[in-house]
Amino acid sequence: MGVEESKHKFHVDLLVYQKSMDLVDEIYKISKTFPDDEKFGLINQMRRASVSIPSNIAEEAGRRSKKEFIQFLFIALGSLNELQTQLQIAQRLKYISDTTILSDLMIYIRRMLLKLIQNLENNITKE
Repeated sequence: MGVEESKHKFHVDLLVYQKSMDLVDEIYKISKTFPDDEKFGLINQMRRASVSIPSNIAEEAGRRSKKEFIQFLFIALGSLNELQTQLQIAQRLKYISDTTILSDLMIYIRRMLLKLIQNLENNITKE
């Protein structure tokens, strides 16, 4: 595997990417249980927000700069916050009863994103 090829696969090795893909799976599973009239509302928004997280982590594969990577990680973090709000709405509407497992996974992903951002920012200041 050449340097360029390995660079493009870097994101799939990141635990934060793998966990965010697990989150996508879970969101798709639970949103299937929502009422049909939410198909173009909350279901669509939750799925888009969840997919945005690993997508923005993967976006770095085509980037050369740590600053650009950080920018996409912040976008992923924003999508995670959006998803958390949407889950709270779904719970308030009684579409789901317990979000503990999803909340724990999202807290884990948030911590990993923030740690990765912090590490990248520290590396930039050292250069």
